[in-house]
Amino acid sequence: MKKIKQFLFLSCIALTAASCSTTFTVAVSDAEIGEKRGVSSTNVILGIPLNKQFSVADAAKNGNITGPIATVDMKVTSFVIFQKRELIVTAK
Repeated sequence: MKKIKQFLFLSCIALTAASCSTTFTVAVSDAEIGEKRGVSSTNVILGIPLNKQFSVADAAKNGNITGPIATVDMKVTSFVIFQKRELIVTAK
């Protein structure tokens, strides 16, 4: 019985720690790609975002980007029951 409890405990820890991360391009414009970078992030539990300020405008504001945005990427890190999503914008 002790080994079963230990196995279940270790399985729960492994499932909680397991994650997968994917980054993909959402949009590209004609603007030049530069060194400026802004990020807006939120946590999502069961499909419900927890941060209301999760947008391209917020990412640009966080990166002090005032000109045209060159690229918008989204990075999604998935855990068992929740995700962390990041919008990443770049500009010159």
